[in-house]
Amino acid sequence: MTAAPDGQLPLLLERIDRQARERFGLGRVADYIPALTDVDPRQFGLAVALVDGTCHAVGQADVPFSLQSITKLFTFVLAFRSEGDGLWRRVGREPSGAAFNSIVQLETESGIPRNPFINAGALVVTDILTSRYAHLDYALLGALRRLAGEPRLYWNARVALSERQTAWRNLALACFMKSHGNFDNDPELVLDNYCRQCATEMSCLQLARATRFLARGGRGDTGDPPVISADQTRRVNALMLTCGAYDGAGDFAYRIGLPVKTGVGGGIVAIVPGVASIAVWSPELDTRGNSVAGTWALEALARHTGWGHTGF
Repeated sequence: MTAAPDGQLPLLLERIDRQARERFGLGRVADYIPALTDVDPRQFGLAVALVDGTCHAVGQADVPFSLQSITKLFTFVLAFRSEGDGLWRRVGREPSGAAFNSIVQLETESGIPRNPFINAGALVVTDILTSRYAHLDYALLGALRRLAGEPRLYWNARVALSERQTAWRNLALACFMKSHGNFDNDPELVLDNYCRQCATEMSCLQLARATRFLARGGRGDTGDPPVISADQTRRVNALMLTCGAYDGAGDFAYRIGLPVKTGVGGGIVAIVPGVASIAVWSPELDTRGNSVAGTWALEALARHTGWGHTGF
């Protein structure tokens, strides 16, 4: 699979930008984290980082936004890199079919989350990394800064506090897993790390660059050692395809056919193996917590380029 011919991709992105904005008003900004309600909902950005090192962007692609659950992709990569297949003793690899913050399956499956991308799974991953790093928040920031080539990345302290003050369900998930012996650290400490992690901000351009290694078989932009191996990259992309959009993952796979990770900040990152990484952002969400305009834009981009349903 190859990229769109030279000259055509920028024109296509400009058309998608115009048409995506026609979807404004069809969703709602996330309100269960109070600080996120202050975001102007009528924004749209899209960036494509090709494996040859070039980038194309339209709209508000340089405006930072709250990554929220997209950070679960990066913490999963860090944990998978350090733990290898041992990670799967603590978290599963199956789609959940349930809401991202559901506790139901934990009750029937002995405190083992279905996958690393639902909240329970991401909390276990954060617990693993909390044991590994004395200051996980800064370790994660360092990794993101290197991947994005942006030394000024940081988390939004106001969003982190807002999220921490309303994180009762996540605390319940952590305590429930602790009761089953699938949590090593104090749930309050892990939750502190988790909320700062989710409050990290990036623009579409930065996010597309930071995830380009997943389109390059694990190789980053700088010629340094691979971020993860080619085999691990293939497995990460597979989990993104099957689990990256919560209970909307099947619909994403059917309509778009690319590995994705979504977040309730309105961002979506998608990977076209061997071709590009894509980041799109628009704050209004559908009922499953995925960006309305962003989802439409990814589907349109995949359809017009033929990038969807690629093998990896």
